[in-house]
Amino acid sequence: MSVFKAYDIRGTYPDQIDAALARRIGRAFADFHGKGPLVMGRDMRTMAPEIHDAVIEGIMDGGLDVIDIGLASTPQAYFAIGHLKAAGGMNVTASHNSKEYIGFKLCAEEAKPISADNGIKEIEVLATTGDAPEPVANRGSRSHVDTLADYAKHVAQWADLARDVNIVSDAANGMAAHSFPAVLKEVPQIKHSGLFYELDGTFPNHEANPLKLSTLVDLQAYVVEQGAELGAAFDGDSDRCCFVDDKGRAIGNDIVTALVAREVLKGEDGAAIVYDLRSSWILPQTILASGGRPERERVGHSFLKAKMRDNDAPFGGELSGHYYFRDNWYADNSEIILLAVLNLVSRSDKPFSEMVDELMVYHSTGEVNFRIEDKRGAMDKLKEIFHDASNIDELDGVTISYGEVTTPGWWWVNVRASNTEPLLRMNIEADDKAKMEEMTKRVIEILGVEPIA
Repeated sequence: MSVFKAYDIRGTYPDQIDAALARRIGRAFADFHGKGPLVMGRDMRTMAPEIHDAVIEGIMDGGLDVIDIGLASTPQAYFAIGHLKAAGGMNVTASHNSKEYIGFKLCAEEAKPISADNGIKEIEVLATTGDAPEPVANRGSRSHVDTLADYAKHVAQWADLARDVNIVSDAANGMAAHSFPAVLKEVPQIKHSGLFYELDGTFPNHEANPLKLSTLVDLQAYVVEQGAELGAAFDGDSDRCCFVDDKGRAIGNDIVTALVAREVLKGEDGAAIVYDLRSSWILPQTILASGGRPERERVGHSFLKAKMRDNDAPFGGELSGHYYFRDNWYADNSEIILLAVLNLVSRSDKPFSEMVDELMVYHSTGEVNFRIEDKRGAMDKLKEIFHDASNIDELDGVTISYGEVTTPGWWWVNVRASNTEPLLRMNIEADDKAKMEEMTKRVIEILGVEPIA
């Protein structure tokens, strides 16, 4: 399987990605861009320094200058590209993947994502075809810039707390342990206690993927133990944030998007809010009720960011825990969304749990995964069996819906092939819990395989 994916480049070290390939990727990135300077950052994985240096050598081989920002979360790298007005950049990271993985997240100017649709396939050809090209006569140069303090000040602009707030968070030994303490220094009203704030690319405590409920167990207990107002869980490169309420419950990211969208629209009546099609129907319902324009998009950061730019959307969110902000170069940022939520908590006379209860009115499965070889065949089978649905669309996989949000007994299912793993992913929602459970059982029977635990 190729390491050149839909949204990034990612594989195991050293069998799939080693320093030699990293240097060729750097050269390909330089040749693809054709102009510099390019920002380079890296995460805390054990092999990241070696791979980071190799990519930089490759970029300089192509004659472009490199601004090396060193250890950086992915949001910090996005910030550096925009703030330093670089021609583009890259962060060496494998996000939430386990310790044997390494990879690269690529951007053009203003932190615009480079995906398979607009560059990764071309970079793959350049990096894997023929012999490695010789360095150009005038190699590029490497400068070092520390952007952490400026990044923290940038993020802190979103803080508007009415009072002190008491929170806990779990950095999962990932890059939030590097960036979030700097943000906390800029926002003293946040009283914070953290779990696993030691940078460690071996992830000794748990996987750095807050979408997996099993990784939230420590944080859930810690919220209750500390009497915190909420808990925040970051992923490995700190571009995602998931929330736990004051009762220790994991809260869906679509619910958080609805909560924040309602506040954003108070200042921008009629604005677009972008969300991915797996989100609860409470989200577009809330956007409309708040005077906004819901814009539904397929899954993936490159698609949501493009949709936001096209619609001048101030805010967008994905079920995966990526949250996007127009005034942050349309890029995702885990710390900005946390500040946005804390602003609301600080102004409410209700605890966070009651604030989200008002929006948690429907019943969903969350994302359920299956290992199925014939993914297209499985989706076609669902279309055939549910041919009498109110609506069937194929924006991303297949979405089948019966009824509307205003009609009792409605339900919908989306089944789509993962862009990052060899899996088929399913989401089902209904206005009634029994209906959700009934249709979940029915869809699993049609698919003919049990979900992955």
